Amino acid sequence: MRCDSSELTNRLTDIVRSDAGLMHVLTTVRALDLPDWRLVSGAVYQAVWNARTGRPAGYGIKDYDLAYFDGSDLSYDAEDVVIKRVAAAFDAPFRSQVEVRNQARVHLWFQDRFGEPYEALGSTDEALGRFVAPTFAVGVRLEADDAISVVAPFGLDDVFAMTIRPNPNRPLARGWAKTVENARARWPELTVIEP
Repeated sequence: MRCDSSELTNRLTDIVRSDAGLMHVLTTVRALDLPDWRLVSGAVYQAVWNARTGRPAGYGIKDYDLAYFDGSDLSYDAEDVVIKRVAAAFDAPFRSQVEVRNQARVHLWFQDRFGEPYEALGSTDEALGRFVAPTFAVGVRLEADDAISVVAPFGLDDVFAMTIRPNPNRPLARGWAKTVENARARWPELTVIEP
């Protein structure tokens, strides 16, 4: 796993701390004590894009992707219990915006939904390496000591450069063009490196 410069990690941490929505989600989820959890992808990298472009915190953020890893019960029923527990911890509008997925179950449904095979994962952090683009592959967690831990297997350079390129370690996602179009509609400053 590539190590990020401490400067970019510190900048990301400062951006997260200054975003009231992100901090509310992180604080609320930390109190739930879910196994191996992280807030991942959109709400994290989009917070950086907002800071870089002078947009207000929360601009363009459609949801908060909450990943956790619990291999003790791979049934949807067990995941649904966690989904409902998380929803109950939030008031509107966050209740409908926090999307919860057990990373231990992804291999059970991914191929049917996205048309490509997906090997079972061993942790939440491992999942980040399979995201569609390196800039999307970032996760944060508010630790018990109030530190914010950051995981970004491809580094944070693309996040701060506002660059989207395909993940070199996986096939191009079927929805690549739509993903890029949606991002560009909200942040036209983006640089896209096509496959």
